Amino acid sequence: MPTPKRVTVKAPAKVNLALKVGALDENGFHPVETVYQAVDLYDEIVATRDDILRLTCEGEGAELAGSGPGNLAWRAAELLAKHAGIEPQVHLHITKRIPVAGGMAGGSADAAGALIACDALWQLNTPREELLDLAAQLGSDIPFSVAGGTALGRGRGDVLTTMLARGEFHWVFALSNEGLSTPAVYNEFDVINPHAPEPAVAPELISAIAAGDIRVAAKHLDNDLQVPAIRLRHSLEATLRAGREAGALAAIVSGSGPTCAFLARDAEHAIELAIELQASGYVQRTVRASGPVRGAHIASVQ
Repeated sequence: MPTPKRVTVKAPAKVNLALKVGALDENGFHPVETVYQAVDLYDEIVATRDDILRLTCEGEGAELAGSGPGNLAWRAAELLAKHAGIEPQVHLHITKRIPVAGGMAGGSADAAGALIACDALWQLNTPREELLDLAAQLGSDIPFSVAGGTALGRGRGDVLTTMLARGEFHWVFALSNEGLSTPAVYNEFDVINPHAPEPAVAPELISAIAAGDIRVAAKHLDNDLQVPAIRLRHSLEATLRAGREAGALAAIVSGSGPTCAFLARDAEHAIELAIELQASGYVQRTVRASGPVRGAHIASVQ
């Protein structure tokens, strides 16, 4: 195979159909049990050969993502290079379409995309399990951003079990122009739930996803971070109510927020729902997406 000069990867956003959170443990982490679904809203990560490691970013919220060592994609390239015993010589260029600090794992998607892109650019052929292990070292959501599809996450969310999922879920996401700090939301959760029980996803949700029964699944969408997110951003309550009044099968805060996710009956209903949400006055902007889709994957090699 000729040495590639440029590798382009697409990495999807995620939505949590359920996010159950346990009490803070002695290591300062919250055990979780969550149902992830990857949706077709993508960041694009382009890896090009270079003499040094550098990162550029464009698109929505690019200025918030950063272009240095604080960016998860930068750290992913460094970690993979260290694992392979090589220098991280690559220019990563990220085009953002997933909201930054929006509860949809945009940063995790970029890190997953960087792992896949750099592995191909450097022709490392790293085994899949090793890539997932590196992803877990970088962050809890990143293994799922690599894996995609629909999965049950345990531990810190990084211990994945692929789930049987039939049918297609159609979503409308209400986006915010201002992010919401994940640590702040978890801190608020601790205030409200100092003795939270062991996290457990409702088995009815898992069965409904396997059966492709969207309406039953809608009844069991659940997010333990929703109440703390609303306490920190009161306007989220009005946004969720607007979605329910517009006919959404379910309305839920995505992850730690502030993005809100609304489940539609089908693609046509999602269009109608987006229009009504925009007209409600409570939603700044919306984006439609569907899932499940595959995780971070190579779109082109040059």
